[in-house]
Amino acid sequence: MQKEERHHYIIEELRTYNKVKSIDLSEKLKVSEDTIRRDLKELADKGQLKKVHGGAMSSSFSSFQSSLNNIYAHSSKVKIVKKALSLIEDDQVIIIDGGTTNYELAKILPLDLKATVFTNALSVALVLCNHPDLEVCLLGGKLHKQSNLTIGLDVINYLSEIHADICFLGISGLHTKIGITENDREEAITKRAMIARSNKVVSLSISEKLGKIQPFKVETIDHLDVLVTELDAEHPSLIPFRRSGIETL
Repeated sequence: MQKEERHHYIIEELRTYNKVKSIDLSEKLKVSEDTIRRDLKELADKGQLKKVHGGAMSSSFSSFQSSLNNIYAHSSKVKIVKKALSLIEDDQVIIIDGGTTNYELAKILPLDLKATVFTNALSVALVLCNHPDLEVCLLGGKLHKQSNLTIGLDVINYLSEIHADICFLGISGLHTKIGITENDREEAITKRAMIARSNKVVSLSISEKLGKIQPFKVETIDHLDVLVTELDAEHPSLIPFRRSGIETL
């Protein structure tokens, strides 16, 4: 893996987990810890992360903005969101969760789309400001500074008053037996509320997240209706999900 690819991978890991360990990155990327330390130093010098003993942590909003310009597996995510456009219609009430793939979806929504969008992602809300016929509602609540998402009780209370046609849910892990999982407890609870208030739940996910399990349970697999990946809809890796009753795109 080339340096640029490693840097993209590290930024995506930080976006997902908020903290990374040098030894884990060394094993996953199959390079020495010295190489990882040099990578982390370069990224820290650019303001994209904060170096700590044994690894790195996500820094503030500026690093989040930088990560949006250096999205891991960007071409795969663009392919995913182009497929997902077929699920969106005028006059829908749409929930768009956080995550870089959902951010890419927001970027390509048609400018003439007439719909109502609720989101807890600052990046998504800002992009959608450019859409003249969209009503955009930011779900106010506690700000999760590492991911720039609003989470917690205020968001959940807001969601209790919403009835959405479709929800684009950001996920960190999807497993046919364990279900949908997240690495932050409050994020998991917030996502659970989004699912509860939506007629259809869609995950836009790069295939490497399939089979992954994070510490906090969001919901069982049967709460997911559609899974959109960069893979062909009939790819063998997606067979277990189709067997679970999920439509794959």
